[in-house]
Amino acid sequence: MRIYNAVEEIIRKSIAEGDPENLSNKGKPIDLLTWLRTPEHLRMSFSILKNAGITPQEIDLKKSISDLKVEIKSLDKGRDKEARVELINKLNQVMATHNIKMEQLKKR
Repeated sequence: MRIYNAVEEIIRKSIAEGDPENLSNKGKPIDLLTWLRTPEHLRMSFSILKNAGITPQEIDLKKSISDLKVEIKSLDKGRDKEARVELINKLNQVMATHNIKMEQLKKR
């Protein structure tokens, strides 16, 4: 029970100083889908990495996939055929790497 009292004291002090008013996500809904999609055995470690400002490789791969899709859509289908094919090939490689990583995580 002593730890709960210490935590409650820290929360009370924070509220008294107005800290909760400065929270970055104040008023925004919490996205629990990402948490629920993360394999249960990785949730805590991913949270720690996220809080430390370090992103797991799987997240970096998802961002790359998203960026490549946007880049492909921005190209003119007629004029930029070579660049488009090159980006589509790169997208396929990144997606394959991501899928392999996700399968490896599920098996643990």
